[in-house]
Amino acid sequence: MPANEWLALAMFVAFILLVFTGFPVAWVLGGLAVQFTAIAIVMEVDFNVAIGVDWSYASLTVERIWNTMENWVMVALPMFILMGLLLDRSGIARDLMTSFARLLGSMRGGLAISVTLIGLLLAASTGIVASSVMLLALLGLPVMLKAGYDRSLAAGTVTAVGTLGILIPPSIMLVMMADRMAMSVGDLFLGALFPGLLLGALYMLYIVGVGIFSPHKVPAAQHEPLDFAAFAELIKAIIPPAALILAVLGSIFFGWATPTEAAGVGAFGALLLALYKRAISMSGMREVLEETTRSTAFIFAIMLGATAYSLVLRGLGGDELIERALMGLPFSPTGIIIAILVATFILGFFLDWIELTLIILPLVAPVVIKLGFDPVWFTVLFAVCLQTSFLTPPVGFSIFYMKGVAPPEVDTGVIYRGVIPFILLQLAGLAATFYWEPIVTWLPAQAYGGG
Repeated sequence: MPANEWLALAMFVAFILLVFTGFPVAWVLGGLAVQFTAIAIVMEVDFNVAIGVDWSYASLTVERIWNTMENWVMVALPMFILMGLLLDRSGIARDLMTSFARLLGSMRGGLAISVTLIGLLLAASTGIVASSVMLLALLGLPVMLKAGYDRSLAAGTVTAVGTLGILIPPSIMLVMMADRMAMSVGDLFLGALFPGLLLGALYMLYIVGVGIFSPHKVPAAQHEPLDFAAFAELIKAIIPPAALILAVLGSIFFGWATPTEAAGVGAFGALLLALYKRAISMSGMREVLEETTRSTAFIFAIMLGATAYSLVLRGLGGDELIERALMGLPFSPTGIIIAILVATFILGFFLDWIELTLIILPLVAPVVIKLGFDPVWFTVLFAVCLQTSFLTPPVGFSIFYMKGVAPPEVDTGVIYRGVIPFILLQLAGLAATFYWEPIVTWLPAQAYGGG
């Protein structure tokens, strides 16, 4: 290999190793970009850009960073974060838990199914994994444990269901993927909807199966008699999040608003719900705004570091190196896609979804497009694969969120054992999405292609 490709390989390996030091990822990415630019200049290595090898390359980095900050699509990111945090304060999830538990608690596994349904509604209205996992753990886990549920199954259900928020739109991960891939956010939102619902359905089928074959793990809970009032309370609890989901996703689907505009509608609607429920004070609103600012700054810091890192890596020929390596595999085009997904799944054990989205996805996407595959289909597949990474140790963030609020008897080992069946279910959902492409492509075609 020429010297520039050796540097590209060293740059990628250095990133993987430095991630394990615990140093902030944004500084790792930005620092490597600066260091390898300097090394290339000292070694007189040619960058694959017209301006040649000199420090004017830094001006190109600044231009790319400026373009990232000017991107109108990224305005949706803080809006969706704000929407999710406001909904956490509104008490909607608590009302849903009470109503679903009363309706479904009498059947074996009914409480776990209730948690799954609530998680789906939260996922489609918040899109923030940490909030969903911790909220479901605080509301649903004590109820299931009190009813005599198996600890591993209860913990695994909450952890896996809460993770759906990163996939089911509106999702901040999909917003970032659209930005990296120069794709329509609306296409990704609509394409990811059915795969996310498929995962939720698989979870519920698994819980029903446990109720049939291992009924002692999901006993029926004591419940109040069902009457019209119970159904009325459930409908009353469902209407607010359903209206918010319709306002956000419906406005995108019917072409009434862009995803960025829909994000603003969603944030405003969440604020109205919080005020209507009288669930937020001025001090609470200040806390929500501060948390939104911190989360947004954290994500954008990594994005800026990744922008500089990706630019230098591409300048050193990293993308050509990746393309030759993938195209040189002794597989068919379908086999190459499978190899990419397997590698992404393995990397998800060690890297966060943000790094994989910002670094790995832009490197492999040109190969996928060159092979003739639909970019929306592949990006959603990549998203489903990354969603699984939230449950895989040692960097399974949903497991950490769960452990932070779980009672003492639910230790890390219990959570690990509980998530294993759900990881297998997610892989089954990934396989189904891989082999039946219309699961992803049908809805965007209906919205934008006229059927």
